[in-house]
This record gives sequence, C-alpha cells and structure tokens, in this order.
Amino acid sequence: MKFRAGKVFFFCLFFFFFTQGAVKLAELYRNCPPCVFKRKLSGIDECQSNTYRESGHFEAFTIVTDSHFHYKKILLFAGLETVSGLYGETLEIPCHNGATKEEDILITKWKYDKGEGIPGDLLVKQKNKNAVIMATDEYKDRVSMAANSSLLLSAAKLTDQRTFTCMVVAREDIMEYPINVMIYKSPEGLEISDQAEALEIGKLTKLGTCVAKDASPAANITWLKNNKPLVADGEGISIRTSVLLDPVTGLSTTASTLEYSAKKEDTDAQFTCSTQPTVGSELVSSPVTLTVTYSTENIVLQVIAQDPLEEGDNVTLKCVADGNPAPTNFNFHLQGEMVKVEDSNTYTIRNVSRETSGEYKCSLIDDPSMEASKDITVNYLDINLSPSGNIVEHVGEALDLTLKIDSSGESKVFWTKDNIMLDKEPEFAALTYSDSGSYECEVTMGLLSRKASFDLIVEGAPVIKQLSKQLSEDAQHKVLICEAEGSPKPAVSWSINGTLLDESPFINGKITHKIKVVPSANLTVSCTVSNEFGIDTRAINVSSLNGEVRMDKQDQLDDSDQTKLVVGVVVGLLIATLVIGLAYWVYMKKSK
Repeated sequence: MKFRAGKVFFFCLFFFFFTQGAVKLAELYRNCPPCVFKRKLSGIDECQSNTYRESGHFEAFTIVTDSHFHYKKILLFAGLETVSGLYGETLEIPCHNGATKEEDILITKWKYDKGEGIPGDLLVKQKNKNAVIMATDEYKDRVSMAANSSLLLSAAKLTDQRTFTCMVVAREDIMEYPINVMIYKSPEGLEISDQAEALEIGKLTKLGTCVAKDASPAANITWLKNNKPLVADGEGISIRTSVLLDPVTGLSTTASTLEYSAKKEDTDAQFTCSTQPTVGSELVSSPVTLTVTYSTENIVLQVIAQDPLEEGDNVTLKCVADGNPAPTNFNFHLQGEMVKVEDSNTYTIRNVSRETSGEYKCSLIDDPSMEASKDITVNYLDINLSPSGNIVEHVGEALDLTLKIDSSGESKVFWTKDNIMLDKEPEFAALTYSDSGSYECEVTMGLLSRKASFDLIVEGAPVIKQLSKQLSEDAQHKVLICEAEGSPKPAVSWSINGTLLDESPFINGKITHKIKVVPSANLTVSCTVSNEFGIDTRAINVSSLNGEVRMDKQDQLDDSDQTKLVVGVVVGLLIATLVIGLAYWVYMKKSK
C-alpha cells in the first residue's frame, strides 16, 4: 500500500513540475490520492497548507511523507518578491537568493504568468546540463540562465511587468520562487517649447510647455522660477498637465504648460522645469529668460558732467524711464526752449556758463505729462588781486592790498609768503625791507581753486644796523662784522685792508659782511654801505694784537673803578636822603 501511494505521489509531483507549474492547490488535490495527504506519521501532518492566493501562488505549502519516501518536504511556494529593471537593458531576475545550495539543485525551471493564471514556460535546466529554452513566443530569443540560476531577460520592455516564477527541485525539496518584475524608464530629457516672446505685467500669458518624452511611469513635472517651485494658485500661476501613452511601447510623454502673470521683479528671472524619475537623478531643463514688458510709470532726469561743473564744461542731460521696452523719444526743456530728441534719451549742452544755471526738464513725447526736472548749477570763482605782478616800493611807505572775489558759493582765502603759510592777510602800513618777498593768495570754493600772486621789493638807502668785532678762536686775528639793510643790494667797503671771511645771501634787504684783520697798533676802522639811494658809514675802535692782553686787563680795571664809583654815588644818595628826612621830622616836631 505504501509503495503504490509513493509511486502515485511521485508521479503527481513530476506531472505538476513539467506540465502545470503554478497550478492551483485544488488541482493538486484532485490529481493526487487522498491517502497521501491524510496519513500521519509520528503525529506530524503529512500535508500542511497556508493562505491561497488568487494569482495561483501560496504563502507556503508543504507535503511530508514517511521515511520510505526520498522527499520529506515535497513542495513550497515562497512569498512574492519584486525586482526592478531599466527599459531596454538586460534584467537579472534572481531565483532562490542562496536559499538552496547549488550542489543540491537537480532541476531548475523558469516560467511566467501570461495572465488569468495561465503559465508560460521559458526554460529548464537539469544538473550538469545546459539550459533548454522552452519558450516559443517573444521570449524565445530574449531569455537565458545565469550560473546562479537567475533568469536573464534582455531588452526589457514594459510588457515584461508580470510575475516570473523559478521552480527548483532539490534533494529534499521542490520550491517555487515567484518574482514580480517592474520596468522603469527615465524621460529622454526635459525641454521647454512654445516659449513666449515676452511676458506682460498683470496679464496671464503662456510662458511655455515642458515636455518629458518616453518615460515609465509617467513623469511628474515641476515648474521653477529662480530654482524655487511654482504652485498653481488660480490667479497669477496656472499649470496644465497632459499625458500621452505610446500604444506600441507603452511609454508615456508628459506635457506641462505654464501660464504666468509677470511682475516687474521678474525681469531677468530664470524659469526651468524638473522631474524626479523613479530610478536615477533629477532632470532639469535649460533655463528660459523672458522679457517682461510694462508701461512707463516713473521718469528721472540725470545730469552727467564732471564735478564740479565749471564754466566752459559740457553737460549731458539723460532722461531715464522705467518702462520696458524703454521709450526713446523725449522732449528736453532748456530754460524756456523745448528740444525734441528721437531715438535717444540724451541731450548735451556745450560750453556752459554761469547763465546756464537753472531748472531743466524732460518729458515723454507720447505723454508730455510724464516729466522730470533737475536743477543745474554752474560753479564759478573769479578773483582779482590788486596790485599784482612785480611791485617795487620805497621803505617806510604804505602799500594797500585789495582782493575781490566773485563766486557761486562760499569761499576760503589762504596766504603764503615765500611758500610759508601766513595766519592772516598781509598788511603794509610802513614797508620794511623784511616785507620783501613772493606773496600768493589761494581762494577755494569746494573743489574749485584760484590763485593770484605778487613779488614785493622794498627799496631804500642802506643803513648799518650793527658794527661789531671779536677775537678769533685762535687769538691770531680780529673779526669785524658789518650788518646792513638796504635795497638794491648795498656795496660794502672797509677803511682797512682785510681778508673777506663771509658774505651772507642778500635776503629781504639784509646783508652781513665779515672780514679778518691783524692790527699791529690801535686804530679806528669804519664800514661803509652804499647803493643808488644813499650811503651810510659807522666806525669802531680796534686795538692791536700785541697790547691785547694788557688792554684787556686795563679794561677790567677800568670797569672795576667805574663799578666802585657807581656804588659810592648810590650809597651817598641814600645817606643824604636819610639826613634830610630826619631833619624834616625834627622840624615838624618842634613846630607842634
């Protein structure tokens, strides 16, 4: 009885494996004798079954025989797994993922679900033999088996999205591994077509259509402005999407049309569209920048000139309007005169003068009420210094300076003499030789500056200011020094022959003349200075070098005697004063 039951059951197994594949559990029950499934050994059910699936697969199904059978576990339906592949590429569908050792596998068979539970055979491979292709349909030239029993499916298509089942006969088990296949395809790219030429402020305008071709699943398109997503709001943003399915390939083409109401700040904005495929990185279209058109709302008059604007300069008036496209025809109002300018927004006034200062306007030719104005100030600074140039005056006389300033603003005056800054304007009530020099005044007003100057020469007869003597450091000669003032430069002469030591530069009417002499006897030496206006002479006593020491002592004695005399006179006067005071006191006392 056991032998017959075993033979029948083994026949059922191979009938199921080679012909039926994923038949329903009920069919297996009908083909196998009930005794095989009803008997028990050692309290273990010979037949165990779990949830039945409508697809013809089972969560788990196990048949257990007694010890006389070679197979203890006869059939197992494993849980459904999903494998993803890329359209057009070779897809590898795993069989058992290592659950069964390769050396234990006797037979491997691949099949697929044609629909409505109808199986289709693909290929079968016995141990140590090559795989045999059983398919006769489109899969005939597209399937092969890898060394690890995986099914290799070339040129994947969307029609391959179905369930493939790997059936494995091992030493002690027969198992099925159903695999659900999904095929994905990224769009061939994103492109914005039907672009608008321009966008108008406040008007909903079709910006363009973003197209994602040949994708699976259909692409979801997002519009962006400056990399920020746009969301339809029913007012300023409208997005319409359509999907077209290719009946041959099953691929989808998505088209998304953006209608947009622009604002001023959208000028130079970049619009793009993007999509995130199920497999792969995000796709972004090339950016689109559109012109935003709007009418003029504001107008500004600009003055282009060097700073500060002075008489003789050129000034350009530029009328700037904020419309887009910007207007190019303007009226320029020039102090009562109107000039029409076309195809330009500038007008140049050449060689301006102080009379050019005033208010200027520009306006649109198409709308004269749209105008702008600007005040123009031509800066000027005129100075007149009197007297100026080279001035020659006589010593002791007065010189009146007059500086007149005509300017368009507040000015400042600075004076220098011989490049040295003066703290105030020079005054010459009585000219001296030291007043001679080069004078310059600088008048500034902002960045404007004007200068005027005069050279003053004070002339007069020479005068010796000082005549002195001194013994040289080596006591071998006397040094005579004559200091004089006068202009023109006076000539200096001495009444004694001497050697010229030094003559100072003639500056501001002053000159110093030094000679050295070696007198052998006491004598009187005179210095004479002269020019075209007069002459002056002064004398000095000079002792001989031989009597210099004796004369120095005598001079010291004379000085001592003189000192004593002075002290005696002062003391005598004090005593006399006391005597007179005492006598007066006695007299007053007696008279009382």
